[in-house]
Amino acid sequence: MSTNSNNDSDDLEALFDSIAASGGEAPAAAVEEKSVAAATDAQAANPQVINKIGHMTRALHDSLRELGYDKNLEKAANAIPDARDRLTYIATMTQQAAERVLNATEAAQPVVEKIEGEAKYLSGEWQKLFDQKLDAEQFKQLATRTHAYLVEVPKQTKTTNAYLTEIMMAQDFQDLTGQVIKKIIEVTQNMEQQLVSLLIENAPPSVKIDSGLLNGPVINAQGRSDVVTSQKQVDDLLDSLGF
Repeated sequence: MSTNSNNDSDDLEALFDSIAASGGEAPAAAVEEKSVAAATDAQAANPQVINKIGHMTRALHDSLRELGYDKNLEKAANAIPDARDRLTYIATMTQQAAERVLNATEAAQPVVEKIEGEAKYLSGEWQKLFDQKLDAEQFKQLATRTHAYLVEVPKQTKTTNAYLTEIMMAQDFQDLTGQVIKKIIEVTQNMEQQLVSLLIENAPPSVKIDSGLLNGPVINAQGRSDVVTSQKQVDDLLDSLGF
């Protein structure tokens, strides 16, 4: 990481700490007197908003930092600078895995079909022998061909097994990409819930708020009556506030 990045991180840390220590009061700045007075009035009107935003920013900052430098993901994603590129990386890895699976399947299919076809032919010939429809020379040819088939089958099954292994190994991307996706989802869901909570706490008295919104939206709400079951309630809240 560059020196500038370190300085930026230190500045953010100092900002977060100052907000937490002051209970929501922004640090004084050497600006024009009129601007200072306006900022002071805004903070005095509702310091909880500034404090909440500060904590939300801290949570987002820490989550994104964890997403970028988590040791479990660093090996696969250390060259990817931001979340957009991470999603592009996931799409690329998924496409490559799909291509590997398709290629291995297409390569294995004729091998399996050859084994199946020869087995059916030999089965039919041996049935003729049991029905006494083959003479001695034909029986000799059948025995020779059967022996050759039995010698060849282990080679073909080994080839097929290699293709199956390739298909299995193509799924190894799911572990790392799954962690990336899960973390991004957790960050966005957490931020949505906190933003909704912030809007509810500071909504005008005339706006009717559904208490279920305080629980935030959930994906699996089956059997629960105390949570939001869809995004409609969130949409209604935003509409009522003019957003």
